[in-house]
This record gives sequence, C-alpha cells and structure tokens, in this order.
Amino acid sequence: MIYPDVPSFTPEELSLLCEEYRENNYIDPKTSEKLGVKRGLRNPDGTGVLTGLTNICDVVGYERDDDGNVIPCDGKLIYRGIDLMEFVHEAMDHDRFMFEEVVWLLLFGSLPTEDQLSRFRTLLENHRELPDGFAETMIMSAPSPNIMNKMARSVLAMYSYDENAENSQLENIMSQSVNLIAQLPTMMVYAYQIKMHAYARGSLYLHYPIKGLSTAEHILSTYRPDQKFTHEEAKLLDLCMLVHADHGGGNNSTFTDRVLSSTGTDTYSAIAAAICSLKGPKHGGANLKVMQQLDTMKKALKDPTDRNEVREYLRKIIRKEAGDGSGLIYGVGHAVYTVSDPRARILKKYSHDLAYEKGLGTDYELLCMIDELSPEIFREEKGLTKNMCANMDLYSGLVYRILGISEELFTPIFAVSRIAGWCAHRMEEVEFSNRIIRPAYKYVGSSAEYVPMSDRED
Repeated sequence: MIYPDVPSFTPEELSLLCEEYRENNYIDPKTSEKLGVKRGLRNPDGTGVLTGLTNICDVVGYERDDDGNVIPCDGKLIYRGIDLMEFVHEAMDHDRFMFEEVVWLLLFGSLPTEDQLSRFRTLLENHRELPDGFAETMIMSAPSPNIMNKMARSVLAMYSYDENAENSQLENIMSQSVNLIAQLPTMMVYAYQIKMHAYARGSLYLHYPIKGLSTAEHILSTYRPDQKFTHEEAKLLDLCMLVHADHGGGNNSTFTDRVLSSTGTDTYSAIAAAICSLKGPKHGGANLKVMQQLDTMKKALKDPTDRNEVREYLRKIIRKEAGDGSGLIYGVGHAVYTVSDPRARILKKYSHDLAYEKGLGTDYELLCMIDELSPEIFREEKGLTKNMCANMDLYSGLVYRILGISEELFTPIFAVSRIAGWCAHRMEEVEFSNRIIRPAYKYVGSSAEYVPMSDRED
C-alpha cells in the first residue's frame, strides 16, 4: 500500500542510490574462506559453530568418528532427554493432545503429573482471552497484510499492559511466558480475521475462546466461522504443533531470542524479535515456498504421477530452468539432519489418511516423490557427496492445506508452536548464561581520510 501523503522514490533515484551502495560495499566471498571466517556461524563441514549450552533440546543429525569426521545417521529430536517419537506414540496410542504436556516439559524440565497437567491446561485456557480493548486498539485499528508482523507488533504492545514489563526475575519472566504462550494463538487468529476483513473485504469473525479446549482445538474453533472441526483434524494440528515446539538453541529464531535475552532486554522484545526471525523464507516461511513450488509443478507437469517427468522437472529446478529461478528445491536439505528429519517422517506418516480424505492425494504423492527423488538428483547435478533429506517444511504446508488453513497462517502457526521453546530458552539464557552474546566481525574495508566537501569530485 502506497500512502498518498508520503512521497516515494522514483526508479531513477533508487537506481542511483543502489549503484552508489554496490560500488562501495562489495566483499568477495573468497575473503571469508581465506581469513577462516565461519559465515552463517557454520563450520567448513556445514555443521553449526558451538556457541552455548542447553538442557532443553537436542537435535541429532549426524555422529562423528574418532577423527572428527561427520557420519550421517537417522535424525532425532529430543525434548529434555525424551525422543520426540515417544510423544507421538503416546498421542496416537492413547488418543491424547500432547502439545500442552510438551510445553510444560520444555518450560520446567520434567514431565507433569496428571494434576499438574490439568491445572496447567486450565491456566492456559484462562489466559487465552486478550486484555480488554486490546483487539480493538492494537489489532483492528492497524490491520497488517502480513500476520507475522502483526503478531510481533501485538507481542510488543503487551508491554504496555504489564506494569512489571522490565522485571527480569524468573517469577516475572515465567508469568509473562505463560501469558504469551496462551495469548499468541488468539492474537494470530484475530490478526488474520482483521486482515481478511480489511484487505479482502471478507466477513469479520472474532470468536471468544471456549473453555475446555486444547490449543489446537482453540485455534480451529476461533479460525473457522462456524467453529466446527473434527477430532481427527484437531489431533493432526496438535501433532504439527508438537513437532514445531522446539529445535534446539541454534536455529535462527531461538538464537535471536537468546541474543536479545543476553542483553537484559524485556520478554516482549525478545519474543517479538524471534517472531520476526521466523518470518523469513529461509526459516519459518519455507513451508509456504514448498506449497507454491508444488502448485507450480502441478501446472507444469502433464502427469504429476509420472516419476520420470517429475524427476526431469526437479532437474530443471536445480538448473534454474524452472520454479522461481533460485535453483532450490524447497523442503529438501537441512543444516543438521543428514539421513532423515524425524519431524518430516512424522508429518508424512500421519497426514496420509486425511490427505486422501480431503481430496489431496495427488499433492501428497507428489511431495513424496520430491522427498524420494531430490537427494539423488542433487548428487547428479551438483556432484554433492554429503547426504540430503527432506525437512519438516516439505510436509507441514500440506498439513495446513488438509486442515483448510489459509496460506497466510502457515508460518504464524509455526510461531504459536515454537513460542514454547523460545520462552524456555529465554529463561535459561537469563538465569544461567549471564553474558551478552557478542561475536566478532573482521573489518576488510580500506583505510581512508576525511575529504572536505569543497574538495570532493562529482
């Protein structure tokens, strides 16, 4: 949206400014290698630079031999020492919603008793409703075309409703964390409804939270105009939130949260920054890229069930002859996982039945072919020797499509799931690290002297 009272740049003005920048700011990537700079905080073998310690979550994607070489292995995601698969089996074997139990585990470090979990669920239910006037003044008064931006702004706005916003004692951070975990789903759905009303001229539905619902059920009941959903739909969303809840301290948004927390800033600033990090298409926004890629493929392929045709189209994507020209097959490859991403395997397995029930079997099968064929094609086209596998983003967008959830909410739902991990990592950083995170950048510019204005040449 261009506001008429704000002058905009002409294309010529912008071109001149950008030319000036490019002329004076180029850094040769080879300089990083020469100086041993670990770009992206990555080691030469692609693994992450070790920057901290955590009790919260372990992401296992490879092992090392006695010489320190990376040995690929099946991926594992471990919450407080417990394999993610155990939570999935518990959810399926006993027909339980598990997200709230995992939130407790991440925050406190122990599995809750039946009484503790019941009371914690009630606590979350009681804090889902936003403060009086918040929706009208903070969400409705300034609709945003992007829900992630509105969520970040809403979290920052909660600072104004907290008389102890700057208090960094554990008790206060705990209170703020539980409030935000409970309220962020409501902020998300309200921001979406306002966006659709303001930008798409749709009807406006602002449902109050209903008592007795899990977080997944709460999202579906406030998102859908008729508030109706099936148990199977809610269970699938709960499963998706379960696998999104945390992913160690090194992922970009959690690291962002910890960097800000290390400065002594307030909870609202740290969590809002994490949301802004997750928005990026290289991080949480990747699942939307996957679905856009999928839709483009379906239009381009004569027969989306033909493995040979799919294989050749993927080859064209890598060659930048198809897709968005990036050369990337979205949903394939990960910074840590080598043989498999456990989250992708879970979503692939448990989305199968509902995908066919909802008429999305073709989408499901095409994603499975991308999963199976891409590593081989990357090796052939790029000569890669390292293992590659599908990541969670390959299937999470399909889960949301199965549930009839708008693309605008793909990344926001990731955020309302991951806030559990963000809050746990913030508390750990504040309580035990107690040192500002401050890496170094080496200056590679030239030496210069100040030239008086009268002596400068045009």
